[in-house]
Amino acid sequence: MLRLLTISFLSLLSLSAAGCQASKGANVCGPVDKLIYGFRTEPRLRKGYYASSTLGTNFPDPEDLGRHGYRYSWSEKNGIVYTCKAGHIDISHLRKSADWTAFLAAKTFEQLMKNGTVFSFRFKEASVYFVKLTCPENWKDLPRKDREQIAYDISVRLGQYFTYTATTWHEILTWFGYKYTGLYSEFPSAFSWEDTFSNLLGTHIGALALRDAGHPFNEAVTLALRRELEKLDVQPSYIARRVTEKLRGLWFSGDLLFFVEIRGRNLDIGLNDGFVTPWIAPSVCECAGAEARPYPVPNLDVLCEYDFSVKFEIEPREWEKDKIMKIVYPDGKEEKRIEPAIHFAPIMDYIKKDAVEKYDFDVGPYSYG
Repeated sequence: MLRLLTISFLSLLSLSAAGCQASKGANVCGPVDKLIYGFRTEPRLRKGYYASSTLGTNFPDPEDLGRHGYRYSWSEKNGIVYTCKAGHIDISHLRKSADWTAFLAAKTFEQLMKNGTVFSFRFKEASVYFVKLTCPENWKDLPRKDREQIAYDISVRLGQYFTYTATTWHEILTWFGYKYTGLYSEFPSAFSWEDTFSNLLGTHIGALALRDAGHPFNEAVTLALRRELEKLDVQPSYIARRVTEKLRGLWFSGDLLFFVEIRGRNLDIGLNDGFVTPWIAPSVCECAGAEARPYPVPNLDVLCEYDFSVKFEIEPREWEKDKIMKIVYPDGKEEKRIEPAIHFAPIMDYIKKDAVEKYDFDVGPYSYG
């Protein structure tokens, strides 16, 4: 059933953006116009960081993270911050997820408005993501304005869902030894304790920025990031560095980039309760009494609300694919694709057992308490 109240509300948001610059491109403010004009190219790459006090880790001032840049911003600052309610957050991962949420929302919106139902995309890995949407029978008969508002609502939430799934898939690949550069495995950082929550928070901030009718995307992300960090009780950089150093020997060890061992692995991707609970460090006096704040993972509920459905699959094309496909298809079926909604659960079960049995990794924040 169409949600007319949502449509009316989004229409008002578009009208409230009249004061924004309406030129095509990055300066567009209207929620729908952002998806039409704002994201024609893929987001740029950013350097991520280990949440460890090792050489090369940057602990920026959370009060001065600069202006977000979908393409480039000379003032943008990244690194690791510490919050009382969500622990460490990798700002680079967060920004990347916010940008990909916007890009994939725009891609989905374009397809829906063209009555297209099948498309694909890729992240930095070789894997290909396939999307097949099924629209309600009356979709083509709706007035364009109604279709725009419905497509907008669906696209923003699918942008979040696709991005969160893709970033989780990246962590899965790295667990099995994926090498982005082809030189060394990214296994040391697979599901490191801050990664999943940082990616998840980025999808939420990306969605908030897309819905912000008063600011263009880069400015909206900058503002939303500041607000969310304040809600999570972000701490100054010197506290972030001190807290992190206290975790040496517990959640990580080593001093140099290529010799860091990450022992704290947060394997919560929201499969059990639909939330990811971040790890917070124990015994931080500035955060006395603080409790970890879970965030909801993106889901597909919006499709049911509008009588849509989707089939979303991943076709692995990396060297590590055979190891993963044996877990998903133990009977030897020669399938080429994975359905995250079905297959992430058995993959994560395997990884949890692997973490404890083979590597003796810490998969709970207080195991070494």
